[in-house]
Amino acid sequence: MTLSNNQKRAMKSASRLYAVQALFQMEHSNQSIDAVRAEFEDHRFGAVYEGEEMIEGDIDTFRALLEGAVAEQRQIDQLADRAIVEKWKIDRIDPTLRALFRAAGAEMVAGKTPPKVVIVEFVDVAKAFFPEGREPKFVNAVLDHMAREARPEAFTD
Repeated sequence: MTLSNNQKRAMKSASRLYAVQALFQMEHSNQSIDAVRAEFEDHRFGAVYEGEEMIEGDIDTFRALLEGAVAEQRQIDQLADRAIVEKWKIDRIDPTLRALFRAAGAEMVAGKTPPKVVIVEFVDVAKAFFPEGREPKFVNAVLDHMAREARPEAFTD
């Protein structure tokens, strides 16, 4: 079966959401990357919850984000710390936002996706977790700052 470009994009978007959930779960429950990766790939991708089928994720994107966030966590956390204007260090912010910044940071540091695409995608993830709050605007500002530091060549303004 050949997937359309829209289906591929939807699967990548789903993988970003799953990566944030997986990173949150790793931190919250002290599970290893291998255990969390296996759980998501075996039980979460395409699962049915309360009658709603979860979209299949793109395994390569999911793994790259998860592994990149773990491997580059120190660098990513430093980028996020410098971007968080409230003078709060990353370990003091909401754990969902921390996981989101780490997943987005992994994609930025990898350098394969244009930073503006990463920002838009992860602001959408923030909207999924915080539909009523100010968090998506905060995420946009922090990710923009992180991207400008991590990938300055991508910005000409």
